[in-house]
Amino acid sequence: MNVGAILKFKGSEVISVEAEETVAAAAQMLTTRRIGALVVGNGDGDIVGMFSERDVVAGIAQRGAGVLAQSVSELMTSKVVFCDPSDTIADVMAKMTDRRIRHLPVVDGGQLLGVISIGDVVKQRIAETEHEAEALREYISTG
Repeated sequence: MNVGAILKFKGSEVISVEAEETVAAAAQMLTTRRIGALVVGNGDGDIVGMFSERDVVAGIAQRGAGVLAQSVSELMTSKVVFCDPSDTIADVMAKMTDRRIRHLPVVDGGQLLGVISIGDVVKQRIAETEHEAEALREYISTG
């Protein structure tokens, strides 16, 4: 199973925010959409960062509540880690674990196709494991 299959199942909608938007507005988007991260873009449509709940919490802890009036660009993670639709579940699990991140934008040929989360990956891995277990049960019962 690969990332492309996850996107086919979950869809490719991407929720994004402009880098100049306030942290408060971005936090509201996260809450309203019930998501953990936003892709951050600039006026040219380029991906310039990722903004997550973790960024909000760290910003408040380090700078106080006044951080909510600052721009997303001041708190976002600017070194974005991407994945490819052909990456395997194992590939993205390793990336997420090694870099301690929970969201990966999926890019192919410079085009943003979607975003996957650790929840999407775990859900897919559980489904694969259940399918394998059922196949083994069937094999044993017919053998």
